Amino acid sequence: MVESFHQRVRWKDYRIATRFIVPERRQDFERARREKQDERDLSITDYDIEEVEVVEEGERAIVTSRIKWMRLPSVSEQSDTVTSEFIYRDGKWLLEKQSGGPFDGELP
Repeated sequence: MVESFHQRVRWKDYRIATRFIVPERRQDFERARREKQDERDLSITDYDIEEVEVVEEGERAIVTSRIKWMRLPSVSEQSDTVTSEFIYRDGKWLLEKQSGGPFDGELP
C-alpha cells in the first residue's frame, strides 16, 4: 500500500493514487491536484520509504519517507521527510494523514 501510493504520485497517476486515500478526503485531494496543476507542474523525482511502524494493534501504520520533488515555476529540488498515517479500514490500508512534502496540509 505504501509503495503503491508513492509510485502512483511519482508517475502522476493521481486518479489511482486517490484510491489509497480515505474516502472522506478524496475529493479534496483531487481538487488540490487540479488547482495546483500538478499533472503539469509537480515532479516527484525520488522517494525512499525509511520506516514503517504498525501501531494500535495493527489498525494503523505510521510511515516515514524521504521525498525529493519540485513544483514549477521553481526549478529547485526539495527534499522532505514525510510522515504518512495509514489506517486499516474495510479490509484495506488507506492514507488518512500526511505531513511534509508536496501534499503537506492537504490530508490533515
